Amino acid sequence: MSNFVIYFNPKCSKCRIALGTLNEKGANPEVVEYLNDPPSREALSEIVDMLSDPVADLVRKDQNFAALNLDSAAYIEKESVIELLVEHPELMQRPVVVRNGRAVIARSPEAIEEVLES
Repeated sequence: MSNFVIYFNPKCSKCRIALGTLNEKGANPEVVEYLNDPPSREALSEIVDMLSDPVADLVRKDQNFAALNLDSAAYIEKESVIELLVEHPELMQRPVVVRNGRAVIARSPEAIEEVLES
């Protein structure tokens, strides 16, 4: 298997599980530590276009989101999500796995299997 990319945060247990599963299955993904190497506007646009989940799901609504006093209703459209993630890459949901023109937020074993089968 090849052509996998995982947007990864080494401190995230879901990321470590997803990467471990991909490696166990022989996927050998390219690992992008998106906090050290944030995706460009163009890369985010491509991810959003390939995403099987709603675009709003790409935004983490965590304590960082709340600390910025953001309103989740403002981040349901492609352009607003991209703009937010360009400015605040730490708000990108993780892990995101890309393969064969498809992007999946791989937080569950089912999502990881979904991308392995694509």
